[in-house]
Amino acid sequence: MSSNSLLIRVAAVVFRDAEGRVLTVRKRGTERFMLPGGKPEAGEEFIDTAAREVDEELGLDVTQDDLDALGGFSSDAANEPGHALESHVFTYRGVLTQVPAVAAEIDELRWFTEAELRTPPPGVLLAPMLQFNAVPAIFD
Repeated sequence: MSSNSLLIRVAAVVFRDAEGRVLTVRKRGTERFMLPGGKPEAGEEFIDTAAREVDEELGLDVTQDDLDALGGFSSDAANEPGHALESHVFTYRGVLTQVPAVAAEIDELRWFTEAELRTPPPGVLLAPMLQFNAVPAIFD
């Protein structure tokens, strides 16, 4: 196996509601909450991946014009032991007024306050990229 096979590339989106909470998802068969998003298809730009994935996973109609780049981050993968993660994270402009609905491989969605993201409630696990990269980028 080449070293590239241990690297997972994804695009993710930060959505905030009127109270400033951040939308997270938990994929089926996993324990950690993460930002909605996923892996690009062949030849797909990360911003297009972000828009496609939130439509597939949550039924949210998002275009490139709705998204701003937050940053690129490296971390451990949340659900694939021994794999590294390269994340391209975007923020949704403004407040999300659409109602997300669980679809595809998503088992649960949950809104977190800044305080809950900085210190997760007992028993709640966050993906490393969310906890150590995205949260500081969003709030600091």
